[in-house]
Amino acid sequence: MRVSDVLSLLAAGAPEAEILEDYPYLTREDIVACLQYAAAQADHAIVIAA
Repeated sequence: MRVSDVLSLLAAGAPEAEILEDYPYLTREDIVACLQYAAAQADHAIVIAA
């Protein structure tokens, strides 16, 4: 399962418990890691041209 798949499920409102039930090979730590990865990817400098 890709990080984007987990993020899409979360964005669609799927509760963590439901994701873990539907995908028993995932752990809570996997979901947290996906969120941490997404946060790191979104953390970049914004350059404003003056």
